[in-house]
Amino acid sequence: MQYYSTNGKSEAVSLRTAVVKGLAPDRGLYMPERIQSLPESFYAEIDRLSFQEISCHVADAFFGEDITSADLHRIVCDTLSFETPVMSVDSNISSLELFHGPTLAFKDVGARFMARLLGYFNKDEKQLVNVLVATSGDTGSAVANGFLGVEGVHVYVLYPKGKVSPIQECQFTTLGQNITAVEVDGVFDDCQTLVKNAFMDAELNNHMKLTSANSINVARFLPQAFYYFNAYAQMKKQGKADNMVVCVPSGNFGNITAGIFGWKMGLPIKRFIAANNANDIFYKYLQTGVYSPKPSVQTLANAMDVGDPSNFARIIDLFKGSHAEISGLISGATYTDDQIRETLKDVFDRTGYLLDPHGACGYRALKEQLSAEEEGVFLETAHPAKFKEKVDAITGGDVEIPARLRAFMAGQKQSVAMSKDFASFKEFLLSE
Repeated sequence: MQYYSTNGKSEAVSLRTAVVKGLAPDRGLYMPERIQSLPESFYAEIDRLSFQEISCHVADAFFGEDITSADLHRIVCDTLSFETPVMSVDSNISSLELFHGPTLAFKDVGARFMARLLGYFNKDEKQLVNVLVATSGDTGSAVANGFLGVEGVHVYVLYPKGKVSPIQECQFTTLGQNITAVEVDGVFDDCQTLVKNAFMDAELNNHMKLTSANSINVARFLPQAFYYFNAYAQMKKQGKADNMVVCVPSGNFGNITAGIFGWKMGLPIKRFIAANNANDIFYKYLQTGVYSPKPSVQTLANAMDVGDPSNFARIIDLFKGSHAEISGLISGATYTDDQIRETLKDVFDRTGYLLDPHGACGYRALKEQLSAEEEGVFLETAHPAKFKEKVDAITGGDVEIPARLRAFMAGQKQSVAMSKDFASFKEFLLSE
């Protein structure tokens, strides 16, 4: 299958090129030339299939023309070494728990898949591949751990100084080996701009082979569709799959875009809700039809602190720019830090279920927008312990830190201080 650029000014490329390059030469995002619908028979039996079996069917539709079935299924099954269970929280609201992977965040799925796919494509190459990834929280840890020790790959994780949680930070600054953490004096959007500018710089690209592991890379965001299908299968088992509404806490919009791909493949999701924190750019677009990016602001739900979501370009492309179609499928919500705190405490006090700040946005949007005949599923994107100080302060409790997180916290921080000036970043990479 060929992949084209959302900007429409570059030639279509193979899956291999799209994965290795990350960003198209015209600065657009790669998109598959077509989206293959899955047969009714698949949806009829989906509740009898395992997560891995479901995902192999979906992966075949995405990547089956470019990778042998045996290799693709091996990559999928190796990626999905954990479950993504659906847990009931309220009468018609359930949580899709995406924090059971190695770094306890939803990005483990896409990051692990991409690491394995890039390794597959690069196995016969002699030149080192350098992965650049900007993170506002969980992306960095998922990508760093997904690629840790992968031969022929070096990862640079760019993160905003002082704007990720201490536990998130230790998950990618303590690894060493082929992982370099770059602490940028700025916000997430500055980190993302540095990455994009690096891809466009001819001198850098002549010096080193660069690719991205952010959700701008098709190998990162597309596999996230797997758990939407798994959620539907579990809801079908429970007799709750009719009128299913999915709410996605949204920052860079790769996650919800993957869900929309699933919907376009025939997945019976009635509609989506994009839950924002105070970074409400998409919410305002839904209300006005005007997209006006702006500098991000720091919030309690830091992984959603994005002022210019990259994957908005993919959503526009999927719907050929139709605001009516986009707003017909997706509604929005935006919450202040005080509302996030209020929701997290209320749900914990009433139900005993502990949300993380991002999941709190998702839960609240469903609570406010679901109709009586609808069943809602929100994405609980990270383990609450990754935000222990904030969550404990809100609930008055003491979140237990899983052993995997404690192991990261025992490590020694290793990072490179960096200004948000591209010239400094370029000089650093040229010296590597």
